[in-house]
Amino acid sequence: MENALWARSATEQAELVRSGAVSAAELVGSHLERIEAVNPEVNAITQLLADRARADAAETDRRRAAGEEAGPLAGVPFTVKESIGIGGVPTTHGAQRLRGLVAGADAPPVARLRAAGAIPVGHTNMPTLTLAGMHTSSELFGDTVNPWDPGVTPGGSSGGDGAAVATGMTALGLGNDAGGSVRVPASFCGVAGLKPTYGRFPADHRIGPDDPPLGAQLFVVDGPLARRVGDLRAACRVLAGTDPRDPRAVPVPLEGAPLPGPARVAVVTDPGGLGVHPAVREAVRTAAGALAEAGYAVTEVPDVPRLAEAVETYGSLLMTEFAPSWPTVRTLLGEGGHRYIEMSLAKTNPVDVAEYLRLTGVLLGLKRAWSEFLDTYPLLLAPVFTEPPVEPGIESRDTAGHERVGTAMRLCSATSLAGVPAVAVPAGVADGLPIGVQIIGRAYREDLCLDAAEAVERHVGPLTPIDPARRG
Repeated sequence: MENALWARSATEQAELVRSGAVSAAELVGSHLERIEAVNPEVNAITQLLADRARADAAETDRRRAAGEEAGPLAGVPFTVKESIGIGGVPTTHGAQRLRGLVAGADAPPVARLRAAGAIPVGHTNMPTLTLAGMHTSSELFGDTVNPWDPGVTPGGSSGGDGAAVATGMTALGLGNDAGGSVRVPASFCGVAGLKPTYGRFPADHRIGPDDPPLGAQLFVVDGPLARRVGDLRAACRVLAGTDPRDPRAVPVPLEGAPLPGPARVAVVTDPGGLGVHPAVREAVRTAAGALAEAGYAVTEVPDVPRLAEAVETYGSLLMTEFAPSWPTVRTLLGEGGHRYIEMSLAKTNPVDVAEYLRLTGVLLGLKRAWSEFLDTYPLLLAPVFTEPPVEPGIESRDTAGHERVGTAMRLCSATSLAGVPAVAVPAGVADGLPIGVQIIGRAYREDLCLDAAEAVERHVGPLTPIDPARRG
């Protein structure tokens, strides 16, 4: 496995193509063979673009032979979540009634990766409309299997990319995260994932001509998944910057000023004091030890800022915005797909206009609280999910399962509301399953998060690529 082209990191793959040691056609062909061998087992890639990828690879090789400069991700295959547009390909969101919704152009992050020389090889699975739950199962494409163990979920909503990256079907995955949707599958599949700062990467999350409401504008960000943190850094360089299609994206430098003295890292093992599994606690301690060995000033602190209030505000804003469209959206979700949101609406009732307006002020106060916390501690180390990977679909099974999953991913919700960056990185294996942690940082300091995540990765070592565990 270690000598296969598909098993190399994205940066290694690009360097092989840029140097001429390997052709883009060979690299893409290696991944297509891996997809043919593995995807029937995990069902991560939904729309395979084999002929198109081969044509793109041939064009890359032609241009390089003509003396043109190859891009920083030359020839690197990547997959794209079913909610992000690839020009000329349906953006189905996993819904039967959207299977003919062909994208007129590449979404901004797809366009940026392609401009850097990367080659899309397919769309990947997700929960229907990202609303059917945390487990990656769509009305149109069925269930994606966690390659470590079919008895647990790969996470979601970017679970197709998590499983595809973990098994070597792709070097990079492109997902999005509004409350853990990149970080949870990265943690459950044993790979790394980046949730950028709000405004760092341009995006387009419209379904049809209309833009989403405020909460969806503020909380949802696109981000990459990869087997190595260095590949996240390479993708970040490509994805960052302005785009006229997204006025939210800002031209902030990719690297900020050096911190004075050793970087201070706050460690919170049990956010909110609601409980954490011993295996997750041990993973956080392992990561904290790795950072201390690397020279970081690591300090355990009581908690993160105003967690319960942040989670409550997050739910109230989103459910209030979502409630008016629910009768229509419900019909798009297929059998059983409505259960997760209906339980969410029952738990968090929509509020009236006056309360909604008040919550927009609370939102700013919560962002300020996080800014002040991160001014003291530029980095925070904490769990992604306070349990090991759980069984598929428990969040939609009953209210107890719904509450359990929402509680376990509470810090992902709070940090999405705050708009700050985070990198999920593997920190160990427990009972045969990967456990990830997240490193959260100041706004637009993805560089600090990635540096710290690389220190953890050096200590723990990479966990993937892996062959999928057989069903049964």
